[in-house]
Amino acid sequence: MEQSLRQELENLAEKSKKAARELSKLNTRQKNQILLQIKTYLLRDRDKIIEENKKDMEEGKRSGLTEAMLDRLSLNKDRIKDMADSIDVVVDLEDPIGSGEVKELENGLLISKRRVPIGVIAMIYEARPNVTLDASILAIKSSNSIILRGGKEAFNSNKAIAKTIKEAIKDSGYNENIVNLIENTSRESSVELMKLKGYVDLLIPRGSAGLIKSVVENAQVPVLETGVGNCHLYVDDSAKIDMAVNIFKNAKTTRVGVCNAMETLLVSEKVSDEFYQKIQKIIDEYKITVYGCEKSAEKLKNVIAAGEKEYFEEFLDYKMAIKIVKGIDEAIAHIGKYSSGHSEVIVTENYENALRFLDEVDSACVYVNASSRFTDGGQMGMGAEIGISTQKLHARGPVGLKELTSEKYVILGTGQVRN
Repeated sequence: MEQSLRQELENLAEKSKKAARELSKLNTRQKNQILLQIKTYLLRDRDKIIEENKKDMEEGKRSGLTEAMLDRLSLNKDRIKDMADSIDVVVDLEDPIGSGEVKELENGLLISKRRVPIGVIAMIYEARPNVTLDASILAIKSSNSIILRGGKEAFNSNKAIAKTIKEAIKDSGYNENIVNLIENTSRESSVELMKLKGYVDLLIPRGSAGLIKSVVENAQVPVLETGVGNCHLYVDDSAKIDMAVNIFKNAKTTRVGVCNAMETLLVSEKVSDEFYQKIQKIIDEYKITVYGCEKSAEKLKNVIAAGEKEYFEEFLDYKMAIKIVKGIDEAIAHIGKYSSGHSEVIVTENYENALRFLDEVDSACVYVNASSRFTDGGQMGMGAEIGISTQKLHARGPVGLKELTSEKYVILGTGQVRN
């Protein structure tokens, strides 16, 4: 069976490789034509996709998925419309392929550095059927083919969306293997995908900390590490209380199951009790479980003692950690120790503290007086995103079109030889 599965994936990857070569020859207008056809077909098949998603939702409830995970999994007409609208944004984005810089050397050589596709991208992801579309449209616009391996939680949804995408590509007159979905959701299919050296040029995991850790440690192909989000919000002693409360509510409660949600709240010991009184109302309203230090237990109700585990945790739930700190030095040190390198926020009216936070906090996205929920390709004008990179090579932060390309040098001469 192992050999059979490996052979099956190699065959699929070979088709993806061939499709990538064909796609690399298309111009921007042709790629945009495919994307607009996908939008048309996505809206055409909206009801079918929602019906398939209902099967996944029902199974998810039976298997005990949390409310946050079910929210990630859920599709409705509005969400599919948002997915379709994101295609328009990607169509309007500048095509990165072929862009670059040129310089002339003293010997007359013209040296240019051009952006080129990576080739075959593979993704392993969990419970987010919208990723099937987001990854596909970004791959197409950046001239990459893509192999998708979603989780069993979203099997029916992913299959329906992929079917729609492939039909749209084929009916546009191009190779439908530009996008391929692995329908085997066993652990073995992930393991074998990680071993496809010579076929997969870049593997991107998107999901739980366990999934990402497994891929990073076991893959035999290049990996782009994404998205565990232990995001921090630090309320400085100069912060406007109402602004801090509003940002806290948005960052923690709008969607708890996403990687850009706030997980740890840090508060200067000089912040007034008014702040705690106002966030207590939010905590009570959303029934948030709070883990905190001894000082925070004096400010808020029902605080459970926090340890190392809670301060490192990405809860993805109505849970949070809190620590009252002496000031910005302790806040920055805490973030440096516990952060996953995703997104961190300071709320402050102190210009010097704002600059220090921006300079000294080493995460992919660092904010002053705004919610961490903006760490999102769509919100940052990138259309869609394929994930949030928390590593430093070769991409960091939201991974959009440019981050899905590589570069090559093109040298033009008139017969020059090296001395």
